[in-house]
Amino acid sequence: MTSIIKFTPLLGALDTSTAISYLLKVDQYTLLLDCGLDVTKLSEFTARIMPHINHINAVLVSYPDIDHIGALPYLYGKLGLDCPIYGTVPLFNMGQMFLYDFYQSKNSSEDFNIFTLDDVDNVFDHFQQMKYSQTISICPGIAITPYGAGHMIGGTLWKILKDDEEDIVYAVDFNHKKERHLNGAVFSNITRPSLLITDAYNATFEYKKRRKRDQELISTILETVRCDGNVIIVVDTAGRVLELMQLLEQLWRNAESGLSAYSLALLNNVGYNVVDFAKNMLEWMSDTVTKQFEEQRSYPFHFKHLNLCHSLQELENIPSPYVLLTSIADLSCGFARNLLAVSAECPENCFIITQRTKPDTLASKLLSNTSNNTIDITIGKRVPLEGRELDEFLSKAAIKNKQEVVMDVDTEPLVDEDTDEEQEDDITLAQKHDVPIPEETQQKKSFFKQHKVYPMFPYHEEKIKWDDYGEFIKADHYLIEEETKEDDVETAAPKAVPVPEMPIEIPTKCVTSRIKAQVNCRVKFIDFEGRSDGESIKRILAAVLKPRQMVIVHGTPDASRHLAEFCRDSKDMGVTQIFVPGLGETVDATSERHIYQVKLKDAVVTAAKFSTAKDAELAWIDAVIEQQLNNENESVTMLEPLTERPFHTPVFINEPRLSDVRQVLLKNGIQAEFNGGVLVCNNKVAVRRNESGKIQFEGVVCDDYYKIRSLVYGMYAII
Repeated sequence: MTSIIKFTPLLGALDTSTAISYLLKVDQYTLLLDCGLDVTKLSEFTARIMPHINHINAVLVSYPDIDHIGALPYLYGKLGLDCPIYGTVPLFNMGQMFLYDFYQSKNSSEDFNIFTLDDVDNVFDHFQQMKYSQTISICPGIAITPYGAGHMIGGTLWKILKDDEEDIVYAVDFNHKKERHLNGAVFSNITRPSLLITDAYNATFEYKKRRKRDQELISTILETVRCDGNVIIVVDTAGRVLELMQLLEQLWRNAESGLSAYSLALLNNVGYNVVDFAKNMLEWMSDTVTKQFEEQRSYPFHFKHLNLCHSLQELENIPSPYVLLTSIADLSCGFARNLLAVSAECPENCFIITQRTKPDTLASKLLSNTSNNTIDITIGKRVPLEGRELDEFLSKAAIKNKQEVVMDVDTEPLVDEDTDEEQEDDITLAQKHDVPIPEETQQKKSFFKQHKVYPMFPYHEEKIKWDDYGEFIKADHYLIEEETKEDDVETAAPKAVPVPEMPIEIPTKCVTSRIKAQVNCRVKFIDFEGRSDGESIKRILAAVLKPRQMVIVHGTPDASRHLAEFCRDSKDMGVTQIFVPGLGETVDATSERHIYQVKLKDAVVTAAKFSTAKDAELAWIDAVIEQQLNNENESVTMLEPLTERPFHTPVFINEPRLSDVRQVLLKNGIQAEFNGGVLVCNNKVAVRRNESGKIQFEGVVCDDYYKIRSLVYGMYAII
């Protein structure tokens, strides 16, 4: 059975955006593949996804960075998306770190209102954690399996299987090469998929070899720190930064490198948590890391030289010159942007960009700024309110508190707590006990006989939170209350309990300033993206995957066309169709051309007579096709019943083998033996296959003949 497959890019197709998001519709089920955030294109993304927001059944995420999960808090908090999210355990942990750091960086420099921290927590309440090669059924007939993709810890290639027949593979941003802390992508369980969804981001890009890249980084660091300059390496929050931390820690531990005399630091809002999570996820890392832990019993992420900083004030305590890892990678916000404004004028300093970004980002402008030494930077910071602004804020807060108090009073129960004992007993009986209410205590009387009323306990299910070590322990549950003597209680005078003063949150506002920074420092791009390059992608597609159909996304128009032409010209791949859709363009990737999706009227379903054939139920339907509009003004194909059902020749489905026929006859007490390829039954009836493969009966017309024919007919689905 073939499924109807439709694919729609929402973000990241035939453009320069690094964020991606796609819709995959398999029959009546809709999957959201990744959900990245591009702040500059948020309104267009919202317009594309809103018509589908109520039909999304599940979300599959591939990597934990902002380009793959950044818009999920916006969808769940502002647009009302409510469906499970599937990803690996590292995606769950590191994804929170990415979003927390991004929110803190944005909120500290501007009035950021796309989502809140509560929206982030809501997203991960919907998260379903998976392991590699674990198969889960997410919808009837649809199963998903994650495989390792490299690039970032927990990175995933998704295999989507429909009815154990058609397999759809979603593979973007993968890295087939083994790194210090990660293994390469796993393609051993993915061969010749029905549909492959892949990216062309690096289709025309070639990387330097790992040894040359590392040597360039080491030489740049040595040249800078020996001239008393600081090296600021701009990285992400919790993904590719792990590879750089491993590399730099190894260099600092090597006495021959000459770097141990200088400082090494990591600066972001969640640095401590990132390192702590990395220590607890060694089984998700490379074989080298696992072997090092098993043989030497040493944590690869237990750093001796790396200092963790969470603010610019803590960074001031680090002796200069230093090598600093800091976020955000595209310099759109965060500590890296602030450091650029104050450190760019010093010619001894060096900024190293480790990832390619969009052309309109500050990181891209910094790399392309070769002729002009000045660059415009908008810096924002939060300052406390003062004077008139503070008074207005406090007055508005007081009015809001009064309104909340009035609402609380209005919602209080009408029954007073200090009522008579009989009324109190009746109320507590109705509220606390799961027993029938006596008729005399019921307030409303009715002439007709009523069923007994069983009030229920007011129950609130508490959400249990847990980590890698189990459920969180609440210390309050284990405190022992001090017992006081009865005499002391009777004689002691009641003492006033001191009310602790609640800390007053100082209101703040964002103040932005536009400066012209004199860029005298060195700026270099050293690639640490950790993706497969164009040549490797082509070899993997032609020699390993060999898909039947392809959808190419996440690339510039030139890169997408280049990869599509290569796949069409490749004789080894044997691909039948290649789609290169644009943003909002829906492509039909159904393998069969003459199948359609229709809806049946109730009258058609009730009139149909179904017959069972193996695992399916079949019926003959005579109806008229009509086009109608649903509630969303979409054209829907409907089947209307006919007033008169025409006659049709019965169709026999599920042609049985003669050996199976023999077994059925023997179970029903009929002697059946093969003689020259003919099944002889009770020496009266012969069952054979003719030249066209159909079963024929020959013999004397008797009770055995009709019984044998009836048993054989029962093995067919006759419609």
